Amino acid sequence: MENLAALREHIINLLTKAEAHVDARSELESFPAELRGRKPQGSPHTPWQLLEHMRIGQWDILRFSVDANHVSPQWPEEYWPKTGAPPSDKAWSESVRNFPADLEEICNLVRDQRRDLFARLAHGTGQTLLREALLVADHNAYHLGQIVMVRRILQEP
Repeated sequence: MENLAALREHIINLLTKAEAHVDARSELESFPAELRGRKPQGSPHTPWQLLEHMRIGQWDILRFSVDANHVSPQWPEEYWPKTGAPPSDKAWSESVRNFPADLEEICNLVRDQRRDLFARLAHGTGQTLLREALLVADHNAYHLGQIVMVRRILQEP
């Protein structure tokens, strides 16, 4: 039981803490408005596209984890925004607000001791809550790293 509590804590830290990475919330909230829709030469995505992709992917994994009737968006077209720039500052702010809210829901699932982290989701094809939480952590770290890199490239003199 003690090991399982420690595992849950490690997963939550992986999802939320800036232990080996930057803090997602701080990075996204402070991202300069003038760079959100810009794409460095050779880059496939803008910061807006990366943020929305992270948000949509995380939302999809959350919904899949709790709702047997959830239908995932079409891959890949519905996992990426149609425009390179956010349609408004409000759209960026909403995405930045929704991202940590969905992440907190995932953390609450992991914290819930009634949920078996290792049990296969009844509606899945072998997925477990542990696998889904680790998938979110991996996906977010990967794309947050891209956002940080794009920001640094765009801010170079």
